[in-house]
Amino acid sequence: MGSVKAVLREKNNREGQYPIAIRITESRKSSYIYTGQYIDKKLWDEENRRVRKSHPNSARLNNLILSKIADANNKLLELETSEDPVSASGVKKKIKGEKINASFFNLAKQYLDSIHRAGKYSRYSADKSRIKHFKEFLKGKDIDFKELNEIVLRRFQAYLKGVRKVGDRTIVNHLIVIRTLFNMAIRQDLVNPRYYPFGKGRIVIRFPESIKIGLEKEEVTKLENLELRSWPQRHTLNVWLFTFYLAGMRVSDALRLRWTDVQNGRLFYSMGKNKKAGSLKFPAKALAILKQYEPLKEKPDDLIFPELRCVDFNNPIRVQKAINNADKKFNKHLEKIAGMAEINKKLTMHISRHTFGNLSGEEIPIQMLQKLYRHTSITTTINYQANFLYKDTDEALEKVIK
Repeated sequence: MGSVKAVLREKNNREGQYPIAIRITESRKSSYIYTGQYIDKKLWDEENRRVRKSHPNSARLNNLILSKIADANNKLLELETSEDPVSASGVKKKIKGEKINASFFNLAKQYLDSIHRAGKYSRYSADKSRIKHFKEFLKGKDIDFKELNEIVLRRFQAYLKGVRKVGDRTIVNHLIVIRTLFNMAIRQDLVNPRYYPFGKGRIVIRFPESIKIGLEKEEVTKLENLELRSWPQRHTLNVWLFTFYLAGMRVSDALRLRWTDVQNGRLFYSMGKNKKAGSLKFPAKALAILKQYEPLKEKPDDLIFPELRCVDFNNPIRVQKAINNADKKFNKHLEKIAGMAEINKKLTMHISRHTFGNLSGEEIPIQMLQKLYRHTSITTTINYQANFLYKDTDEALEKVIK
């Protein structure tokens, strides 16, 4: 059961008087409704929580306080006997006549706006798309968080798999966004926690184990020696090899590189994903690729690769969209290039990172790999590199078979 009390707030006005307010406390959280009346602190009876009789309008003010307390108590009792979530802020909204909006897509808009303001543009783009897919599943209709139950979520999973033809990891990413929004709704008192559809015995989110496959040395050599007459294909392979030579640099970072990042045979840049800065010495093979693009340089701070040259970098959303489009374009070319090189693996831009991990194997100390990958935590490096270490299991299997 919550409590409702009259209090004199501590922040005074210009005349040195203090506001009288009604404090609503529920679940150890308080909210305040101001009466609009101010008095001197010496005229407030803290023990009895009322205006002292020495105030010329004490009777009228005390009647106003009693009226406000009675109204708040009635609304609190009304909410506590209903199925709606009870909170101090909820009672305040009820008294003021404000509607408690428990709409999923209303909160989703707030969420997207917040991550956009925070500069998380890649996440904004991805989560906006996932929320859009959920709205398409609901045929454009909104949904209240109390209605967002296990049945709806299981149907959504089936829709993603059967209609949108996406993989298990993509389905998990969609559910994570919905779970994030549901947790926000609980924190904002928009829904009672008992409606939470996630967790043991309900919708359990588990990341599927993914197998990271990189190219072998011979396959990389095939790509290096491949003769391509088409410039779009040659350019695509140049970018792929360039990222591979630089420890599996992400394509998003490669496309942002400028000629001013190249100094005395070294590359200086910050990763877009975690903002970690660093420097790498250019391998001779990477320098050879750079020389192919020098004739295209017009200004010292030009981008090395052309994909983002016409994009306004003051609009991060457009930059991210251009990177996504370039990545898709590259991957289409790489699919054909793999066939021409007789490589029977799915060749994508991100595979360059897996290839570096595969070829480094156990040859490079894990601490050095952490620096090359620019991982914040060495645990991330250990877990990532574990995908490419087969020696122990291969030797164990061989012993058994022999």
